[in-house]
Amino acid sequence: LMRPLQDCRGRGVVVGTVTLCLAAGWALQTPGGVSLVVPQPNINATVAQNILLSVEYSCRGVATIEWKHVSSWGTTPIVEWRSGNYVNISTVYKDRVTTFENGSIQLRNVGMRDAGYYFVTVTEEHGTNAYGTIIVNVYEIIYEDLHFVAVLFAFLAAVSAILICFMWLCNKSLHLFQKKTTHKLTASTTEEIELETTEC
Repeated sequence: LMRPLQDCRGRGVVVGTVTLCLAAGWALQTPGGVSLVVPQPNINATVAQNILLSVEYSCRGVATIEWKHVSSWGTTPIVEWRSGNYVNISTVYKDRVTTFENGSIQLRNVGMRDAGYYFVTVTEEHGTNAYGTIIVNVYEIIYEDLHFVAVLFAFLAAVSAILICFMWLCNKSLHLFQKKTTHKLTASTTEEIELETTEC
């Protein structure tokens, strides 16, 4: 009679332990948490280009997304919004920023002052946060380089034109030379025929 009682107690302990572990796991997952992925942490752009500061966040509750720009000129808030609710864009960026549901923003018509660090903070309603950073480098289009390319292209076009003219002249000269040679051969053949007729 003792063995069956011990088996029941052992089973009760195992079932209790499994139930406790499952309950603990469920309790830890209930508050949620927020995760944030930054697929491209470094962006190179030229002046007047549009850039996408791409991120992807996930969380169980409602999240608040906030973007800031940090450069040598200081820290500037860009935009803050709550998923499915309001969007608060800074006056400096009013006509230049588009927000996306996944937390990304597009910045239009970038200038040299837009270079620097872009910090994104995703805060879940339970208080958990996730942070991301994107470095943006902005380069000017150097017109001297474009001028050099234009001059080089013009030079190559001129050289090509000269070579084409030279080939055309060579072809014409060869054609004239062949005509003269054919004419001389015809003349000498005619003379030989005339000589032969006179001898006869």
